[in-house]
Order: sequence, then C-alpha cells, then structure tokens
Amino acid sequence: MKRIFLAAFALTATIGVSAQFTTADTLKYRISLTDKAATTYSLSQPGRFLSEKAIARRQRQNLPVDSTDLPVCAKYIDAIRKKGVHIVVTGKWDNFVTVSCNDSTLIHKIAKLPFVRFTEKVWHGNMKMTSKRDTLINKPQKSDSLYGPAFAQIEMSRANRLHEAGFKGQGMTIAVIDAGFHNADRIAAMQNIRVLGARDFVYPGSDIYAESSHGMSVLSCIAMNEPNIMVGTAPEASFWLLRSEDDYSEHLVEQDYWSAAIEFADSVGVDVVNTSLGYYTFDDPSKNYRYRDLDGHFALMSRQASKVADKGMILVCSAGNSGRGSWKKTTPPGDAENVLTVGAIDKKGVLAPFSSIGNTADGRVKPDVVAVGQDSDVMGTDGNLRRANGTSFSAPIMCGMVTCLWQARPNLTAKQIIELVRSSGDRVDFPDNIYGYGVPDLWKAYQNSSQMFSKRQE
Repeated sequence: MKRIFLAAFALTATIGVSAQFTTADTLKYRISLTDKAATTYSLSQPGRFLSEKAIARRQRQNLPVDSTDLPVCAKYIDAIRKKGVHIVVTGKWDNFVTVSCNDSTLIHKIAKLPFVRFTEKVWHGNMKMTSKRDTLINKPQKSDSLYGPAFAQIEMSRANRLHEAGFKGQGMTIAVIDAGFHNADRIAAMQNIRVLGARDFVYPGSDIYAESSHGMSVLSCIAMNEPNIMVGTAPEASFWLLRSEDDYSEHLVEQDYWSAAIEFADSVGVDVVNTSLGYYTFDDPSKNYRYRDLDGHFALMSRQASKVADKGMILVCSAGNSGRGSWKKTTPPGDAENVLTVGAIDKKGVLAPFSSIGNTADGRVKPDVVAVGQDSDVMGTDGNLRRANGTSFSAPIMCGMVTCLWQARPNLTAKQIIELVRSSGDRVDFPDNIYGYGVPDLWKAYQNSSQMFSKRQE
C-alpha cells in the first residue's frame, strides 16, 4: 500500500492535546464545557487550527469559519488535567473533553469548575488490543470484467459511466472512520491505494492494521484499483484511515472517539467521509436509545454528523442492520441531518431483510438512498475476495460513487450534492421509510445537475 503520510499540523487544534491512555484506567467521562471564552485562537486567523485545504473547501462553498471551529480552550484542559485525570480526546464542535481515571471523586471535583456544564460516564472497563494478524494467501481470482465481480455494485447506479468519463475520484480525499483495517497494509491487491495517513483514536500507538477487518473490507469497496480483480467506486481518490470503534465493548465513549476523528478529517481537508458504524444499545442498558431519540441531535455522534455539511464535507453512513430485529430503525448517526444514510439491497434491487428503516423521530425520510449491501463483493483479510452482508458495505459503495459525482461537479456544495443524489433516486416522487429515495442514477444526476441548479439561481 502506497502511504503518503502528511506532516501533522496544529494537533492542538485537531485533537486539543496529545491523547494519553493507560490500561490501568477503568473509567472514562465526557466533560461538557460552557464556553470558549479563554481561547487563544481567533476566527480571523483560521490557518492556526485548520489546514489550507480545509479553509479553501469552506471558501469554495461560501461557508464561514465559526466558533465551533475554535479548539477547546487549552486553559480549561489544563485545569481539568490538574485534577489528576488523563485527557483522552477533545471535541471542539460540541465543546467537550473526555478523560480517564480510576477515581470517580476526581470527576466530582471537575464538575465544580466554573466552566464545566455537566459530566457523564461514557466508559467502564479495561482496554484491549489485537496483535495477531491473519495469514495471507494473496491469490484473488481474476475476472474478464474490469471491475471483477464488483461490477454490479457500481452499475446499479450507473456510476461506471462517471468512470468512463474520467471521474474516478482523482483529487478527492475520503476519510474512512471505522473499527480497524486488518492487513490492509499487506494485502497485495491493495498496495496501490493512495493512503495519506492512518490514526487510531481508540488507542493511539496501536497497530491500526492489526485490529478489526471491518474497516479494511469497507475500504475495499471504495478504493480497490486492481483491474480484472476488483475496482472500487472511487479507485483514484486519496484516503485517511481513522479508527474510532472499539470492537471489544459498546460504550458511549466510542462516539467521543468518532467526534475526534470527524474533526480531524475536517481539519486536514477531507472532502467525503464514510462511516459504517451505528449505535443504539450499549453495555450499560441505561444508555440505550429510544425511537424518540432519533431526531438527529440527541446522540453526540448525530449532533456531530449534522454539522459535517456545514463544514463543507459530505458524510455517507450506513443505515444499520436491525431490520429483522425488534429495534428495526436506523441507528445514529444515520438519523443526522444533511447526511446520506444508505440502506441495503441485493444485486436485483430487492431490499435486504436486515436493512434498517426510517423515518426519523421528526419525520425526515431515512434511509436516504440504497445500494448493494447483500452479497457485496469485498476484500478478505487473507487477500482474497469474498462476499459480505450489511449496510456497512452499501454505504462505502455509495460513498465512492458520490465522491466521483462531486469530482465531476466541483462547483456544487456538499448540501447540493446530497440533494442531487436524493433527487436522482428511482423513488424520488414517492420516498418511503424502507428504500428512501431509492437507487440513485448518478450518471443522470451528473447530466442534470447544471440545469437543476442553474434554474434555481434564475
């Protein structure tokens, strides 16, 4: 895998402080703050906390840099640390600090600080890591098709026509926020993927390529670029690989990690983000979500996701795999506003029975669109292709296609691209809570986009 690791800049702006972890700590708390009154940054100098690419992306879409972009106040972080806790991550959009410790009485002391709004326990347990790698075979079967067996995944939305027109994601940057990218650095057919860098927000310093295989398979749907073996939906894009999911437990803190990851993606100038993650039940049942919580703002992850388009990025996320269960509904952050939430169909266009359904608690259509998520063709940890089920795969398949559409229409904003994708769905006239706006025709979207938005401006 070709890696082009960008020099990290202004990490205090991106993460707030260097993350510190200790396996001895058994508690983590989210400390929500009241303000940023003690900031040393200024909105008139965004280059101190955002990359040139991130600033240019905002300017291109006429989006302001606002107070949510300012880093969490270092003065507040230092005061919290001095109470005897470790800083895990910070979140500037929602203005919080996540800490770890063994002594809950320290949190009571922190709660009395004048700039603290409230505290919440988000994790209780012991940190675990994986070090064992799966054995590689690296003998994927070749096909007569340029795309390999994955042709149906892109042809369903006619995005192969975008590829034929020269739009394969070149010049676009995609962040994949997931659980791990097992063996992605060693699989022969993935060596030509352009990876700008990788970062682990769960346990910094661990081997992101030894953890879960989920993110690797997700990445393959977008990024594969081996003709006659497998070509993904945006094979010429560049990628950041970010880990926020802890496979060993299910706690609210994973949303804190995700918040740090999405803010990092923003700060380094990512264009499109895929996240095939969703949460509604936790190891602590008292934290479980209810249907009425699916309003796009109750869950931290949903609040963060609802801000993504306002930063000039497009977020594509999985709808969830609860269609067969008692929950059935889309899982946060799939309930967020101004994101593309993707349900799953098979290669004949029939809904996958596990695909989660909408609508949101406030009546918005979810999922937004659907893509192949049943018997999806993905890469396995041994370096050979396999098939997998889940909206985890329909989301990245759609993500790559949307990236190519945006490459083809760079004059459009993130919100306009999202609207364009929805409007090209085969159920646009009668969207429902099962297929949403349906299967989008992205070639049609490309052809109609100029006319659609020029009419609106007249």
